[in-house]
Amino acid sequence: MKLINLTPHAISLNDGTTFPPSGRVARVAADLQQVGEIDGIPVYRQVFGDVEGLPAEIPGTMYIVSALVLAAIDNRLDCVAPATGSRETVRDEAGHIVSVPGFVTK
Repeated sequence: MKLINLTPHAISLNDGTTFPPSGRVARVAADLQQVGEIDGIPVYRQVFGDVEGLPAEIPGTMYIVSALVLAAIDNRLDCVAPATGSRETVRDEAGHIVSVPGFVTK
């Protein structure tokens, strides 16, 4: 199985395997709708649109995408996201993710 990283960051697994960014990034279009104010500060609702930059399905290929992209797509079994919510996720002293144990799917 070929894995293509469609995020802007290298994805490292706990076993040392790293998937460098492919140079293509899948994103979810988003728009802001103002829904109010708090002490004069605008408050917005984020409204998500279409997924952009996700290539067509290719047999034998899986795409690594962000959790947001994974949540936004329907009827695609060729996408996974880093398992950042796992207890086995490794973080540095500042709390930044260093590696994940694997991937999640829908």
